[in-house]
Amino acid sequence: MQEDRYIHLVRLAWDLRGVGVATRLELPLTEEPYLTAQGARRPVRVTARRLGQDWIYQWGRGRNQWIDAFDQEAAQTIRKAAGR
Repeated sequence: MQEDRYIHLVRLAWDLRGVGVATRLELPLTEEPYLTAQGARRPVRVTARRLGQDWIYQWGRGRNQWIDAFDQEAAQTIRKAAGR
């Protein structure tokens, strides 16, 4: 499962790069891996998680702060959250 999480985050990093957002992938020893999307307003910390059988990207706790990992608009949605 950790490899799957990493693969989703790397895929998102490339997608964000394609829409003009710089990213940094972190692989901490004591936390789950995460991606930081550099935003104009603030950096956004994104994790990849399982939700039932699906994978999602989550960048907060609100109902509108996650998106399906295979959604074609995921990078654009996270770009907007970062204020780009």
